[in-house]
Amino acid sequence: MSNGAPIACRREPLSAEEFARSADVPRETLDRLKTYLALLEKWQGRINLVGASTLRDPWRRHFLDSAQLVPLIPRPGAVIVDLGSGAGFPGMVLAIMGAGAVHLIESDQRKATFLREVARQTRTDVVVHPRRIEAVTPFAADIVTARALAPLDRLIRLAQRFDGGNTLCLFLKGQDVDKELTEATKRRIVSADRIASMTDPRGAILRIALSSVEEPGRA
Repeated sequence: MSNGAPIACRREPLSAEEFARSADVPRETLDRLKTYLALLEKWQGRINLVGASTLRDPWRRHFLDSAQLVPLIPRPGAVIVDLGSGAGFPGMVLAIMGAGAVHLIESDQRKATFLREVARQTRTDVVVHPRRIEAVTPFAADIVTARALAPLDRLIRLAQRFDGGNTLCLFLKGQDVDKELTEATKRRIVSADRIASMTDPRGAILRIALSSVEEPGRA
């Protein structure tokens, strides 16, 4: 994936072709992502899937923002859990790009229906869990992702339900990333790698190994 600094600072919308070059996406995958975008725009009129203003620049705000996680996934075939998937970012994009076996957890039944329709029309194998994260039977994941879901402290608690011993969290965070890190470290020891976002100069990707998180009172 190419250097994201110019893309993060650009004002004009990113085109589908520019996205494909930046994310190293082949034509067949890009066509499937275009189908995804068409469905997103269609369903947005029925239910609030994403902020309306973000659809003026969807290839950067949603698709590249999600795709930038692919190089951070250490092995093919990883079991990926996407918390609070909403419209499917980043989880559905990761699935379409073949990043691993993706589980999408989304409690809103209408959004879960949308995710299933995207999976059907893009011919993508995913598992959609239409329930609250706390109600999903825990299982071991290699990767846990989340975007615009909850503060870091809560995300860590939710991700621990899927800790398999070597589980890695990849959390997309915005301008409040420093504040969230400060708050989280008041309650536990958190060692986080901070990776510059390709799409938001104010944001970052937090890479956290759950095995490195030390909880209060634990030996």
